[in-house]
Amino acid sequence: MRGIQLSLNQTQKIRLQRALQQLESLSSKVNSNASVTVADTIPINNEDSILKGHGTSERGGDVVATLCGVVERVNKLVYVRTLRARYKPEVGDIIVGRVVEVAQKRWKLEINFSQDAVLMLSSMNLPDGIQRRRTALDELNMRYIFEENDVVCAEVRNFQHDGTLQLQARSQKYGKLEKGQLLKVPPYLVKRQKHHFHHLDEYDVDVILGCNGFIWVGEHVDVRESMVEDQTENAGEQNSRSNKSLEDTPIETRRRICQIANAIRVLSNLGFNITVEVILEAVNLSSKLDCGVDEMLGPEFHVALAEREAQRRSQSKKKG
Repeated sequence: MRGIQLSLNQTQKIRLQRALQQLESLSSKVNSNASVTVADTIPINNEDSILKGHGTSERGGDVVATLCGVVERVNKLVYVRTLRARYKPEVGDIIVGRVVEVAQKRWKLEINFSQDAVLMLSSMNLPDGIQRRRTALDELNMRYIFEENDVVCAEVRNFQHDGTLQLQARSQKYGKLEKGQLLKVPPYLVKRQKHHFHHLDEYDVDVILGCNGFIWVGEHVDVRESMVEDQTENAGEQNSRSNKSLEDTPIETRRRICQIANAIRVLSNLGFNITVEVILEAVNLSSKLDCGVDEMLGPEFHVALAEREAQRRSQSKKKG
């Protein structure tokens, strides 16, 4: 249960324990990967030319783990993937972050990394959409684009020589995120996939699964609108328009956003990998059980979701 605290009655404790044990047994049968702690021996079955990767070492002819985590194998490469480590960026990752500082020609974003990432003014589309050199006026108007505490979606561009992580937002799908919730889950629960932007048609809600463990759930937008309509307007007018846009979000849409966000919270509490398919199953289960949005965070829904996931994996194994 990843250390979460729930007020379970005795029946719920037994049901949850049974479901988790079933999930663990299914995982051990389906996956040859094993959980290891420091100094555990990693079985290699006397294979030749094994490449020892991150988190492994050779001792007395055996390959031993130097980290706690899960043994991963890619062809002949054997390494240990740590579970509770911070996010480790890779070029091309889709991330969601929060602006913590507006500096000279750059914004600094908190992205669940060991240091803040940098989004340069030159690495994003300007509000007018014209490709041109950035001027002193553009720099003066940076706060009209992003300011502190704004939630931003971007892509990992590269690492500088000094270790600084640089981002880019040169596509219409990137930029400021509004009318939604920002969730934080352990990064290892979000796997790198081909698509990280999802539109849930049935609920008319957008979900962005950030590789850094930051997940955005918000009202659907067809096309990213310009971040500002007029760079010369003052901050007071900006704030007025922003507050009005929030009030325009329908109550039903807000409820759906909260429902999906709570489903993700429960999946994170249970330690399940978070994909759009699993999220939809959790939301459908809450509707089937007639579980209110506030009740989804209670112990009964946690137990029911664990049982449903154990049943799903068991059926999937039988079909396989």
